[in-house]
Amino acid sequence: MPSPSPPQFESSLARLCRARDLIRDCFTEPVTLGDCAAEARFSPWHLLRAFRATFGETPKEFLTRLRLERARHLLTVTDRPVTEVCFDVGFSSLGTFSTLFKQAVGCPPTEYRRRVRPWVTAPGFRPWASIPSCFARRFGGW
Repeated sequence: MPSPSPPQFESSLARLCRARDLIRDCFTEPVTLGDCAAEARFSPWHLLRAFRATFGETPKEFLTRLRLERARHLLTVTDRPVTEVCFDVGFSSLGTFSTLFKQAVGCPPTEYRRRVRPWVTAPGFRPWASIPSCFARRFGGW
């Protein structure tokens, strides 16, 4: 029976997954490329290249996507102000948040909330979840 590999021989994939898990677990806090590289025991630039090659996006893109997904959820099911949602999901600038949100979703956060609210009948219920976003944007007026 083979013995477990010592930590220094941990696979690159496992190390990349540790960096990804750090981002996923701490996405509402400031997370830097250096933090992720230290977690994976890679240089920052090697982590950047390997992360993109493995997961199809950079650590920053992954972090931004997680934050925006959480913001969409909060805007849908809560009445919290957009500014509060922005800071709660980890953005430090409302302008940056609004710009990235509009690029990703197709409309500003306040308009998104106005559009999705008629669909919300219970907390956490999202009847459009099974509709691909590209279809919703094309045929839903987004």
